Amino acid sequence: MLDALFLGILEGLTEFLPISSTGHLILAIDMLRLSTPPGHVFEIVIQLGAILAICWHYRLRLTQAVVHAPHDPIQRLFILNIVIGFLPAAVLGVLLHSFIKSMLFNPMVVACMLIIGGIAILLIERYRPAPVVHAPEEMSWKKALQIGFCQALAMIPGTSRSGATIMGAMLLKVDRKTATEFSFFLAIPTMLGATVYDSYKNWGLLNDEALGMIAVGFIAAFIAALIVVRSILAFITKHGFVPFAWYRIALGSLMLALLLA
Repeated sequence: MLDALFLGILEGLTEFLPISSTGHLILAIDMLRLSTPPGHVFEIVIQLGAILAICWHYRLRLTQAVVHAPHDPIQRLFILNIVIGFLPAAVLGVLLHSFIKSMLFNPMVVACMLIIGGIAILLIERYRPAPVVHAPEEMSWKKALQIGFCQALAMIPGTSRSGATIMGAMLLKVDRKTATEFSFFLAIPTMLGATVYDSYKNWGLLNDEALGMIAVGFIAAFIAALIVVRSILAFITKHGFVPFAWYRIALGSLMLALLLA
């Protein structure tokens, strides 16, 4: 259970940063020889705990959208964009689920993608186009769909769901703050869907001990994310993503050197 507690805290601290929470979990489990339930279901399900922290943080915004959607076109567009942005990951996740779990959930893939993603962040922060979208409800459905395809890249462990979504949105002329918030909102249906589907596919592998570990990791991820999410938003708004890019490159290079050695 201590392994589950540690991994849950790690998930909560990294979920909303562009450094790949799943990648960190895979590296920690492999390098520290930690015990988790089979099928990589633990690494997926506890992410929903961190996502619930976002639901709580933005509870007024989300409640407003649902309550006023029937008679407010702006709120309907906000919800529609989230649904459309979710679709690419939902479809590709179902089609590629087995391949991703069996072939890509390994430390070598994570290390390489951390480095590649770090370099991409440096380039995008330096050469991104001037933003023209300053709120999620200002997006067209086509732009939301394009951002959704960017999010789908994060099915490769080490890419970072938030990183791919935010960087993709910035390339599509969405400002940094809006891109970050939209990434948070898009995580809600994405991780809910991933949790339900992964639990269904792996239900036969889960005994009482495995479910207990998942519960501990889930709660730890929720509490950790709830504590840090506001600080993360403030830091990103002030400093951007360059520090995370260098962190990715350094960690990925270190892990790659250890794996090759």
